[in-house]
Amino acid sequence: MDWGTDLWDQFEIIEKHTQWGLDLVDKYVKFVKERTEIEQNYAKQLRNLTKKYSPKRGNKEDQECRFTHYQSFLDILTEMNDYAGQREVISENMMMNICVELTKYLQEIKQERKMYLAEGRKAQQFLDSSFKQLDSSKKRFEREWREAEKAAQYAEKTDQDINATKADVEKAKLQAHGRMHAAEECKNDYASQLQKYNKDQNQYYFSELPDIFNKLQKMDERRVQKLADGYNTFAETEKRVMPIIGKCLDGIAKAASSINERNDSLILIEMHKSGFERPGDLDFEDYSQGINRASSDSSLGTPKGPLERSVGKNRNKLWPFSKKSKTLNHEKRPTITEDFAHLPPEQRRKKLQQKIDELGKELQKEVDQSEALNKMKDVYEKNPQMGDPNSLAPQINQTSQNMDRLRGDLQKYESWLAEAGGRGEVSRYSSFSYNNNGSHEKYSPNGAHSDGSNPEHPQGIYAEFDDDFEDEDSAPPIGQCTAMYSFAGASEGTISMAEGEIFNMVEEDKGDGWTRVRRANGDEGYIPTSYVKIHRN
Repeated sequence: MDWGTDLWDQFEIIEKHTQWGLDLVDKYVKFVKERTEIEQNYAKQLRNLTKKYSPKRGNKEDQECRFTHYQSFLDILTEMNDYAGQREVISENMMMNICVELTKYLQEIKQERKMYLAEGRKAQQFLDSSFKQLDSSKKRFEREWREAEKAAQYAEKTDQDINATKADVEKAKLQAHGRMHAAEECKNDYASQLQKYNKDQNQYYFSELPDIFNKLQKMDERRVQKLADGYNTFAETEKRVMPIIGKCLDGIAKAASSINERNDSLILIEMHKSGFERPGDLDFEDYSQGINRASSDSSLGTPKGPLERSVGKNRNKLWPFSKKSKTLNHEKRPTITEDFAHLPPEQRRKKLQQKIDELGKELQKEVDQSEALNKMKDVYEKNPQMGDPNSLAPQINQTSQNMDRLRGDLQKYESWLAEAGGRGEVSRYSSFSYNNNGSHEKYSPNGAHSDGSNPEHPQGIYAEFDDDFEDEDSAPPIGQCTAMYSFAGASEGTISMAEGEIFNMVEEDKGDGWTRVRRANGDEGYIPTSYVKIHRN
C-alpha cells in the first residue's frame, strides 16, 4: 500500500499532512530549545549557589576546614559545581545534536516538498489544458453537426418543393454537402483530442501522480524517522552524563560518610585548649582573728611558673558562662604581641611552634640558595669565561644576612617556646651552608656554627633534650597505650599511628595534651593523649 495507489484522489489531504509534519518538527525544535534554556538557567543557579556558600580563604576558614563535617560540606559544594557542569553539557549537546540538526533538515525537507508539489501542480495544469482542448473540439463538432443537419433538411425540403428551381435544389444540396464535410472534420478532430486526453489522463493518474505521491510518502517517512532519532537523542544525551552525575551524587554520599564526629570534638579541643588549671578552693578568711584577707589571685589557685603571667588576662575564662559587657570587652581586648603572650599557654605554644616551623622552611630555602650561589661561584672561578665570580658577591652577602636574621628569629622564638613550657625538641632545621669563601659549615637555628671537628661550639637552645632522648631510648617503658583513632603525625616531633596500633609509653602527658611513645622498631614521637587508651605498668 502506498499513497500513489490508495490516495490518488487525496492531493489536498497529502498536502495538508506533509505540512502538519513539518510544523511538528518545528514545534519539537522549539520544545528542545526551551529545555536547553531551562538546563542553562538551572546550571547557572547551581553555580551561583555553590559560589555563594563557598568560603573565602582566610584564617578562620582554614581552621574550619579541619573539621570533617565542614570539609564534607565543601566537598558537597564541589560535587554540586560538577553536577552543574553536567547540566550544561546536556544543554549544549541537545542544542547541537537536536536543534541545529533538525533545523537544518527542516529547511531541506521544505524545499523537497515544495518541488514535489510544484511537479504535481504542473502535471495537473497540463491535464487541465488537454481537457480544455477536448472540450473545445467537442463543442465545435456539436455545433457543426447541427448546422449540417439543418443544411441537409433544407436541401431535402427544397428538392420536394415544386416551385423550387433546379438551381435552387443544387445549391441547397451543395451547402448540405459542405456542412456535412465540415462536421466530419470536427468529428475527426474531436476523436483525436479525445484519444489524446485519455492518454494524458491515463499518464497523469497512473504514472505521474502516483510517482509524485510516492516521493512525498518517502519524504514524510524520512521526516518521521528523523524526528524519531531526535526523540532518541533527547534521552541518550542525558543518559550519557548519568554515570558522571551518579559519581557526583556518590561523592556527596561519600562526603557524608566521611564525617567523624568524635574526631571533630578532639580537633576543637586541640584548637582551643587553653592549658589553664581549674581554680582551686578559696581559703577561709577569719576576720574575727584579724587575719589579713588573702589576695584574690592567690586564693584562686592559679597555675605557677610560666602560667602566672597569663592568668590575669584570662580571668574571665574561669567563669565560662558569664555574660560579657560589650563596652568593656573592647577595652579589655588583649594587645597582640610578637611572642603570643596574649594567648592561653597551650595556644601560645602551638603558635610559637608554628612560627618556628615557618622560619625553618624559610631558612632552608636560603640555605639552598646559598649552596647554589657558592657552587656557581666555584664554576666561575674555575672557568672565568663563563662569568665573573665577583658579580655573585652581593647575592651571597644578602643570602648570608638573611640566614643570620632567620637564625636569630629562630633562637628568639625557641627561647619563647621554652619559656612557655614547650617540648624541648632538637633543632630540626640544621643543614649545610657556605660562607663567603665557599667552605662548608653547619648551622643551627640559634645561630651557632660548627664544622664537625670542633665540639666546643655552642649547641641549640634545646640541645639538652637530645641527651634526654638518648638517655630515654634504653629506659624501660612506663606503660602501654592503644590507638583509638588514626593520627597523621604531620608536625615535627609527632609520630603517625593507625587505629588499634599498640605503643610503649615512654613519657606520660605533662599537661599539654601530648604523650611520648615508642614503637617496637624503635621509632619515637608524640601523639595526642586523647587519641589513645593508656595502660600503665
